[in-house]
Amino acid sequence: MIELEGVSKIYQMGGRPLYALRDVTETIESGDYVAVMGPSGSGKSTLLNVVGCLDRPDEGRYRLDGRDVGSLSDEELSRLRSRTLGFVFQTFHLIPRLTAAENVAHPMIFAGVPRAERAGRVARALEAVGLADRADHRPSELSGGERQRVAIARATIMQPRVMLADEPTGNLDSAAGRQVMELLESLRSQGRTLVTVTHDPEVARRAERVLWMRDGAIARRLRGRDLAQAGLPAGPPGPP
Repeated sequence: MIELEGVSKIYQMGGRPLYALRDVTETIESGDYVAVMGPSGSGKSTLLNVVGCLDRPDEGRYRLDGRDVGSLSDEELSRLRSRTLGFVFQTFHLIPRLTAAENVAHPMIFAGVPRAERAGRVARALEAVGLADRADHRPSELSGGERQRVAIARATIMQPRVMLADEPTGNLDSAAGRQVMELLESLRSQGRTLVTVTHDPEVARRAERVLWMRDGAIARRLRGRDLAQAGLPAGPPGPP
């Protein structure tokens, strides 16, 4: 489903190239559960942004479902993000003035989903994350864990096949973090692909595969259950 071939993302700093991603080649199949780890500045979030079609690679090729993402127009990319990709971020990105239900409904408005259909879909999405009784509450009236669950309901309202999560437990206590990861994993068990960026080894161990990044490149690949024995995240032992 997700095919990266020699992908690089380059920024100019003082007239010199800075590689945020360097020659990344990786395949993520439909239904995979992948965690991305690495030190600050290693390219984790940049990789997620490229996979999520928020950034275009400067070199290499990215195919999603066999389509060359680099050849798509901005409008086609926007449609692809709306229909295929769901995003969950560390800082929730909820609109403060809107209720939980209105936040969840927001993507459907831009996608042109008829008003008559929205209410039922929102109710089902909030029920799925255990927040049916909080539909009329605004973000300031919700706990951090509840806000993240609203964000997950919003991310799934268009029924995307790929879930991308950037530090989804970063602002949560351990109990709320476990609840959020269990919720994301339940979505993955329904056949969705799950890719999560995390600094937390407890989160990464839950994944089938871990990609350890360093200096914009994938330095190590290992199974989630082998993470503790590998000595990460202090640094990848041995050669890449």
